[in-house]
Amino acid sequence: MRLNTEDGTVLSVDTGKIAAIDADAAEAYAAQVWQTRRLRGFSDAYRYGVLENDRETLMVFLDCRQNISTFQSFLVTGCLICLIGLTAVLVLLIFFSGRVVAPVAESYARQKRFITDAGHEIKTPITIIDADAEVLCTEIGENEWVRDIQAQTRRLAALTQDLIYLSRMEEGPKAMTMIDFPFSDLVTETLQSFQSLATTQKKQLQIHIQPMISVRGDEKALGQLVTILMDNALKYCPEGGDISILLQRIGKNAQLIVTNTALNISRDQLPHLFERFYKGDQSRSSDGKTKGYGIGLSIAQAVTTAHKGRIWASSSDGQSLTITVQIPADSGSLSV
Repeated sequence: MRLNTEDGTVLSVDTGKIAAIDADAAEAYAAQVWQTRRLRGFSDAYRYGVLENDRETLMVFLDCRQNISTFQSFLVTGCLICLIGLTAVLVLLIFFSGRVVAPVAESYARQKRFITDAGHEIKTPITIIDADAEVLCTEIGENEWVRDIQAQTRRLAALTQDLIYLSRMEEGPKAMTMIDFPFSDLVTETLQSFQSLATTQKKQLQIHIQPMISVRGDEKALGQLVTILMDNALKYCPEGGDISILLQRIGKNAQLIVTNTALNISRDQLPHLFERFYKGDQSRSSDGKTKGYGIGLSIAQAVTTAHKGRIWASSSDGQSLTITVQIPADSGSLSV
């Protein structure tokens, strides 16, 4: 198609090789291209090119409908093949991952059963050893070795009980009795037993309990949770340090925050505090000695998880440790 370069007037049209359009349609396409002032591009299904000189402008149109149709067919076919392939891979992944994970899950279940069963089996000989030590004390009087036997049997009995309790908590809500109860009252009552101990150890308690906060959960397990957090705070708070306990309603959650003065808390330690048997730096304890077995916070985490909550540790300055627990509050609780 030839046009006047100055005003775009059509001089001649050749549609001999294109049966799909007539001369009028060709002139309409030429007018559209002329207005765009582009030298190449697409107009509908036609690719065009423009050559200009001083007097005439030549426009050439190429029918690309077949090429476009072929490209679209390949695109749709390729997408379908990719979709089928991804679906097949997903099915195979689900099938084989189940087989791969099953032994791990079974091994973990066996481990928990072993801990529970072994714990119950160990309790009997521990009880017998403790009873025999009592008999020895009666017959031979106070003795350093007998006292040591009694102390170690008590420690072993406590560890066994903690392991059994942790295993039970990891089973989730099915292992607990879930009821609605006033969490504020439970925390207040639990803290009363620690006030005299804190005074004896010359540690300052600051207690802020928002009343009328209720939760749905296992009252005994949550009482154990509060006890563990307070015991941990007293254990690692140095003499003359501060321990702060805050219970408040935040949105739909009851939030318990226990903060204590601590020594040499590093950010690298925080993610590991809830691991079983983790003790970290022995200097964290208030007397520089390692106390306990490093299982208390693991139990606290298991109790919190069983109540569909969250627990985490933080330290803003490296000289204090904050343990925060959030569990769903009862809908009737008062919120802040």
